[in-house]
Amino acid sequence: MKITAIAPSNIALIKYWGKKDEKLRLPTNGSISMNLSNLLTTTTVEFNRSFKQDEVLINEGKSMKEVDRVIKHIDVIRKLAKISTRVKVISKNNFPIGTGLSSSASGFAALTVAATKAIGLNLSEKELTIIARQGSGSACRSIPDGFVEWVEGDTNDTSYAVSLFPHNYWNLIDVVVIVSQEKKDISSTEGQKITASSLFFKERLNHMNEKIKLCKQFLKTKNFSALGELIENEALEMHAIMMTSKPPLLYWLPSTLSLIKMIKSWRANGLKVYFTINTGQDIHLIIEEKNRLKLIALLEKKPIIKKIIVNQPAQGTRVIKNHLF
Repeated sequence: MKITAIAPSNIALIKYWGKKDEKLRLPTNGSISMNLSNLLTTTTVEFNRSFKQDEVLINEGKSMKEVDRVIKHIDVIRKLAKISTRVKVISKNNFPIGTGLSSSASGFAALTVAATKAIGLNLSEKELTIIARQGSGSACRSIPDGFVEWVEGDTNDTSYAVSLFPHNYWNLIDVVVIVSQEKKDISSTEGQKITASSLFFKERLNHMNEKIKLCKQFLKTKNFSALGELIENEALEMHAIMMTSKPPLLYWLPSTLSLIKMIKSWRANGLKVYFTINTGQDIHLIIEEKNRLKLIALLEKKPIIKKIIVNQPAQGTRVIKNHLF
């Protein structure tokens, strides 16, 4: 059977950084995210007994590292279905990969939904998030709708994602500002292996539950200023852990820091805009819909910016009819 799924990337408002189980990708802390409407991965999967070998094509390229990771995830699904049928997978992104925009989240979410349905498994949303997490931790957050919590858990079955609020609950705007399309030199997977080497890592974990509680409260009450301050401080704290790891992880570029300073200046002059950054150089700007055009006008005047992608809160991963092959 051939199935195609489309999945959103997501931006973590409260982030996870570090794993307590590398194989199962169990996080050291829970997290909260928002799915993004215009950062999407589309993946078509077909299992067919006539196929002699597995075939994987990602963004029209055949990086062996990416292919091997996809096949490993497919093997998890084949084992669950108790079949060994060969597979064909074609996947495409509409945004740059490997630059800190969580392309692995949308990629493995789309792959999980398409592959499990193509192989004939009828799974709950919770079960799908558990499987997606094993491919890429943050992929579990791209399965449910809208604003999502990833429950930390201590075992494979207790670490899953669930929707807190639907995508149409609060019309926040996420403006992705791309300052470079160069791939980062150290992947998130590799970077998270050295988190404990930072002297500040244990202190971060001590107050993560309180951060999650506050984030849920600010989402529930739609307190934009409080949410903005929380997520901005959270992003800076996570990058402080990266920068003080051994060896240090320096994902920012000069243009990243320059834009951070601009944002603080704009806010001081009355524009309520806040930033957050994933594991890369590009920045996500969170703003209310009423101020969207004013922000974009300011951004379009800055030559350091390569591209702008405007997002609303998005639906989770879903099956579509238009196949890639």
